[in-house]
Amino acid sequence: MGTQLHLLALSIAGAIVAAALMLLLGILGNMGLYLGAVETMQEWHMFFDLSIGGIIAGMIEGAIITFVVIYAFVWLYEKLLLKLSR
Repeated sequence: MGTQLHLLALSIAGAIVAAALMLLLGILGNMGLYLGAVETMQEWHMFFDLSIGGIIAGMIEGAIITFVVIYAFVWLYEKLLLKLSR
């Protein structure tokens, strides 16, 4: 139960941070700042753009992708840790 809790907590924390960073980038991009990063983010994410809907969609997409990647990484880490600690 403890490892599952860490797995889920870390994944959710990563998703929240990813969504917050996407929001920050959208706000800064609309202010004319970090436009190179905005262009890169638009290339990497299907739904992100500088409109309100695009920022929200990018936040959701970024959160989902980050959740899945962190979940898979922590799951594999914990499996390897259990196997190697025997």
